[in-house]
Amino acid sequence: MSLKEDLTRFGQAHLLRFESQLTADQRERFRQQLAQIDFPQLQRLLANQDETVDWSALARSAVPPPAVRLDRQHPDFNSQQAVETGRQALADGRVGLILVAGGQGTRLGFDQPKGLFPIGPISQRTLFQMHCDRLLALSRRYQVSIPLFVMTSPATDAATRAYFEENDRCGLAEEDLIIFCQGSMPAVDAATGRILMATTSSLALSPDGHGGLVAALERHGCLEQAKQRGIDLFTYAQVDNPLAELCNAELIGYHLLSRSQLTTHVVKKRFAKEKVGNVVSVDGKVQIIEYSDLPDTVAEQRDAAGELKLWAGNIAVHVFDRTFLESVVASADGLPFHRASKVVPFIDEVGKLVEPQTANAIKFERFVFDLLPLAERAFVVEGDASQVFAPVKNANGAAVDTPNTAQTALLNLHRDWLTAAGAHVPDSLRVEIHPHWALDADDTKRQLAELDIAFEADTFLR
Repeated sequence: MSLKEDLTRFGQAHLLRFESQLTADQRERFRQQLAQIDFPQLQRLLANQDETVDWSALARSAVPPPAVRLDRQHPDFNSQQAVETGRQALADGRVGLILVAGGQGTRLGFDQPKGLFPIGPISQRTLFQMHCDRLLALSRRYQVSIPLFVMTSPATDAATRAYFEENDRCGLAEEDLIIFCQGSMPAVDAATGRILMATTSSLALSPDGHGGLVAALERHGCLEQAKQRGIDLFTYAQVDNPLAELCNAELIGYHLLSRSQLTTHVVKKRFAKEKVGNVVSVDGKVQIIEYSDLPDTVAEQRDAAGELKLWAGNIAVHVFDRTFLESVVASADGLPFHRASKVVPFIDEVGKLVEPQTANAIKFERFVFDLLPLAERAFVVEGDASQVFAPVKNANGAAVDTPNTAQTALLNLHRDWLTAAGAHVPDSLRVEIHPHWALDADDTKRQLAELDIAFEADTFLR
């Protein structure tokens, strides 16, 4: 069957309207774009064969997830057991790190990949460098190589590769940095279901969401590469959280002790309708209900102690079994797609650019948290938000999640470490700690026991 016949069968023959006007190179690139589209899958999505969810009904059935809380121990194992178990897994070389870095810094007023944003309060280290420094310090602590798998998007892939090449891979060995690009999905006209074109030689494409991770890991051979290296656990974080405790031994230990396939790090919600995903359990399955899908009456529910019933806020830090991800790849449907109405510029039938003022298109995305209900066993571990969560999403001047709030959180954390170790840091001074100097409060205490430091100016300890 010819390409034209194939496209006609799926109602997308209009995509070849301008092909005769293209150069040979343009035609080749355009054909490559078409070859990446799963037209039967798209047809199913357009026919609404993707499952819709009654979130209100689901929310009314939701209960708190199985979890370790900060103020109470698990009946079967304790924190120290978890730390020791996690440390052993790290020392045995069983752990790899996935860093999701597909976002641009547009909302920050930064026209590059977000991972290149300078966030170090004193050092001005980039988000990428901050995470790599921690990973290198962990590798040194456990005397083991911990590979970093960086997932980019088509918008960030080239610049991310160039950044790591120009900066000596931020200190990582060549074999320990694996950069791979997530997939794309075409935007379709909401009224007709026809794929929109961005130019006469390209489709209107967008990343397939952070849930595209699983397919991308398989497509680029990352799962097989991890298997060959003896890695059976992945920790996962997003690049825009400089406080993310990458490869946290306690979190990994709880994952193993609970025999979980997918463990999620969460924080206690500050208020009922906080704009975070709600990690809950429904009919024995852990899953996430977005704040926008949680009815006010459910969000405001309290337990006997007066605490929020649905307390667990998602911070996008997870631990995965590699074999669990492999099973999702092998399943018939994998992760579901979600539909979103968006404003998408496109060219019309004569090649003229149209810039709609209201939503005109449907985009399809997958979300990584949809892995939770697919797991036979999932577990939740509470972290202290002041120590593990300071996302950089909005430009300074916004109410929350800005570079200023993230830098303040970093400085406060490092001040707490120093103060707990007996140091005096005047309130007017800022101190930033490099992970090679100290990874945590215990490291800081050991360092200060051997050094005599008087803090008289802003200091970067490295």
